[in-house]
Amino acid sequence: MTSNPINDTSDGNVIKEARLWRDNGWTARVIKNEDDEGWAVEMCKDGEAEPALVGPWTMGRDKKNPKPLDVSAFNTLVKTAAEVLRRHEQQLHASLHKEFTLDSGGTRWRVCSDIVADEDDPHALLSAHDVTGAQVALQRVAVNFRLSLASATAWVEGGFAKPG
Repeated sequence: MTSNPINDTSDGNVIKEARLWRDNGWTARVIKNEDDEGWAVEMCKDGEAEPALVGPWTMGRDKKNPKPLDVSAFNTLVKTAAEVLRRHEQQLHASLHKEFTLDSGGTRWRVCSDIVADEDDPHALLSAHDVTGAQVALQRVAVNFRLSLASATAWVEGGFAKPG
């Protein structure tokens, strides 16, 4: 995460201008829309170099300049941008985490695969949890290991030996 002083409100620097609002860890900036003759607004979270949200912005009454930012618009933009970030985090988690529940040997098991996206040493961790949620086994596997119901069942029934 790179720090961007323009988008950093940690110093309490609150700005409430027609085209720039900075408050509560967010910066809203009305910018010229490069794709047409209209305006856009970008929302940046403190400390982030890239905007979390960029969208069209309403023209003002003169049909030439943008409508000024206000507290209501800013709060709506913050809520929307935070939701975009939350969905992105959920999608990332879902792409790195797989999980299956199965019954074997009279016990219900939850088997998980979590990819560790390390630049130098990417790998996955395969884990088994019993019905109480206690972790019973943990195995490091190749990052390209594909967890499926069949592979989870084979791992459990094989006594949690390292998958082939």
